[in-house]
Amino acid sequence: MQGHPPGVEFDAILFDFDGVLVDTEWAIYEAWHRTFQAHGRPLPLEVYTQCIGSDFDTWSPKTHLEELTGKSFDWHQLDADRQVEIRRDLEQAGPMSGVVPLLTELRRRGTATAVVSSSSHHWVDGWLERLELAAYFDTVTCRDDAPRIKPAPDLWLEALDRLDRKPGRCLAIEDSLNGVKSAKSAGLQVWAVPNRTTACLDLSLADRVLPSLDAAADLLR
Repeated sequence: MQGHPPGVEFDAILFDFDGVLVDTEWAIYEAWHRTFQAHGRPLPLEVYTQCIGSDFDTWSPKTHLEELTGKSFDWHQLDADRQVEIRRDLEQAGPMSGVVPLLTELRRRGTATAVVSSSSHHWVDGWLERLELAAYFDTVTCRDDAPRIKPAPDLWLEALDRLDRKPGRCLAIEDSLNGVKSAKSAGLQVWAVPNRTTACLDLSLADRVLPSLDAAADLLR
């Protein structure tokens, strides 16, 4: 895999949110899994991961369940119920391993940082404030800040524009295939850090695939 050798400084480091900074994706998957099970259908992880890092235009569990069952559903109510379950399951969630030490070191160096997420500002900003991570980032770019979300490159390009940085010497840290594709399309170096939800994905398109943010921090030292 190509990429900057260990120890080389990047002009900016841009982080995906869900599954990179906070392990939100497992709770979201489990809530969807319960919905499928309630209707007698499976939702294998390797099927569900098609929508991670994007929206349901890429692949929709809603459409998938309707196709499997031949039924239509009151998604407004099911979505509301699922959000209650997700928030309950994430009540005690904290930052992923390695997040705070890495962000602290990047602040110490003066490296520009951003969050780039296909999720909403309400979701992302709420978590960053709750976990006291907001002050570590120069900008937060979410789904309403660009015309298209991942796997399109628009969100990354918007963040780079806000940071006044060129993509070639900037790094994206992602956990999903849609995210890796979008960051590569934006011209960024990409390190993939899969989690328990995305570990089944082939992320070899990334410049590096690492086991954790602790490993990423070691390379950046």
